[in-house]
Amino acid sequence: MNTYLRKIKKNSKALSPVVASIILIAVTVAVSVVVAAWMGGMSLGLMGNAEQVSVTNVQFVDGGAAADTIVVSIRNSGGADVAISKAYVNGAPINLNTVDPDTVTKGNIDDVTITFDWDASTSYELKFTTANGNNIAYTQVAPAVDVDA
Repeated sequence: MNTYLRKIKKNSKALSPVVASIILIAVTVAVSVVVAAWMGGMSLGLMGNAEQVSVTNVQFVDGGAAADTIVVSIRNSGGADVAISKAYVNGAPINLNTVDPDTVTKGNIDDVTITFDWDASTSYELKFTTANGNNIAYTQVAPAVDVDA
């Protein structure tokens, strides 16, 4: 029986170095793919609720005898609603009671109206601060209003 074991042991061959290298490379690639997929899912989860807001349009509305307004179209392309906590025109704070609405819903372009007496042909810097502390700034020149009309 002892000769039988020697015969089996003599005929068994180890893996060649080339095959061993290929197996190691395949395992390394498979592990790296799994780790990359896990990290990608993790970063999407973290970034999905990030505030991504921008101003798309500003319109100055002459109120005539009533108060003038500035209508600011804000696009929210983030994953959550964005609450506006502060508003400024040319660096001066605006009462949030004159800002309507104070929340920009996710996936929409909402028109935020500011009640503000503006002057024709004047440059205005509009700045909104969100509840998370992010700033949205935009500069626009008010249109020239025909005073003879």
